[in-house]
Amino acid sequence: MYKTPCSRLSGFVGVSVKQKLARNVPRCNQIARSLIQLHRRDPSNWLTYQHFNFLKRQYVSKNTSELHQRAIPKQAPVLTIVDERDDSVERQVERVPTINPAATDAGPQAEDATHKPQDKLSILKHTAENATAQNVSVSHMTGTPDEPPHVQVETEEEKQARLDRQWKQLKVDRADLPDIYARLSKIKLTALVVTTAAAGFAMAPVPFDPVMFFVSSLGTGLASCAANSINQYFEVPFDSNMNRTKNRPLVRGQISPLHAVSFALACGVPGVALLTLAVNPLTGFLGALNIFLYTCCYTPLKRLSITNTWVGAVVGAIPPVMGWTAATGCLEPGALLLGGFLYSWQFPHFNALSWNLREDYSRGGYRMMSVTHPAMCKRVALRHSLGLIGLSTLAPVLDVTTWTFPIISLPINLYISYLAFRFYHKGDRSSARKLFFCSLWHLPMLLLLALTCKKYSSNQEGAALPRAFLPLTFPAS
Repeated sequence: MYKTPCSRLSGFVGVSVKQKLARNVPRCNQIARSLIQLHRRDPSNWLTYQHFNFLKRQYVSKNTSELHQRAIPKQAPVLTIVDERDDSVERQVERVPTINPAATDAGPQAEDATHKPQDKLSILKHTAENATAQNVSVSHMTGTPDEPPHVQVETEEEKQARLDRQWKQLKVDRADLPDIYARLSKIKLTALVVTTAAAGFAMAPVPFDPVMFFVSSLGTGLASCAANSINQYFEVPFDSNMNRTKNRPLVRGQISPLHAVSFALACGVPGVALLTLAVNPLTGFLGALNIFLYTCCYTPLKRLSITNTWVGAVVGAIPPVMGWTAATGCLEPGALLLGGFLYSWQFPHFNALSWNLREDYSRGGYRMMSVTHPAMCKRVALRHSLGLIGLSTLAPVLDVTTWTFPIISLPINLYISYLAFRFYHKGDRSSARKLFFCSLWHLPMLLLLALTCKKYSSNQEGAALPRAFLPLTFPAS
């Protein structure tokens, strides 16, 4: 069999393709010139964006070596109008009609490769007219620009309700200042601090001095008000995220930060000065130290480490020591024992409280044991509840109370230890709530029992007054 070489075959194919192209060039030039002349005569037939959009929706398929052209009908858009009175409701107005079927064939129709350009232009023109008709119908549905826009009239009740939902700074009323100051200073916590300081003063083995008692209690209360006010000043951004603290005066804007700081200084400076000058320098130093620990150590540590609980326990243990030093003028083992009672009592009290506020503390960004270390939270509460039994036994050893105190305080210490054990074992909200409410009456009961079992010294009747109140004596000349 004779085989044509590859070079001859390729040359033959190339010559045939060239001849076909040479025959089609004049015809293409003629079609292009006719199109240009037609569009120059009638500007309405110019190709616009609608024509290109129509051509974009077409596709060409090949079937049995013939070209078939079919237009994809565009999905009919739905015009919706949103009612301004209710953003969640949309009403369907009218469906825009689809493209005229005359422009889109129901099925593929075979067309010759030499289809006349006049037919194509008629199809494009018809499609443009349909698009123009659709635009006119849409403009009629949306309304003429001469119509006035819809304006919703707001009633007085709706306006007042909208303003109530918005955040706004409240005006300061002088009649509300006592209540604002009470909440700014955490009056309940301040009352607890003053009560523990008074218990320390009463437990001191010296004669009771009512004037000294009143002055020391007043100075301790002022120092506590200053510390609590500064604490709220620092925690405004975080208190606003917690349900428990979102209604504090600074969070709600009832008073300005400058007003709160001024109130803190007005309480702190006279309080520390009163403890230092009217009582003794040691008590004044403890008062200033407590303000520093609470505002500069405990407050920032709440967002950094769980050691804030131990620092806060030290802060709570200082007031009974201040009461003891206010009565005696010196730091003795009995004062440290009373501070130990407050130190250990705070762990079952606060851990049970924070257990039911874990979500709130997490929202505020505070690192508490109940949030980051729940197992440690329960374990520490049980450990310090049992520690109260040991401290009660240590009281008569240090000659603070008689041996009756460990016996009569054993039932309440065992009960709080039992509740702490249930909290450690179950770890639910109910057990935490019971332990917290038990701690509220356990502390005053424990201090009252210690006061009834107070051990009086043999020479208490002739005990000397504190050095600050000793009369001045001059040697005889």
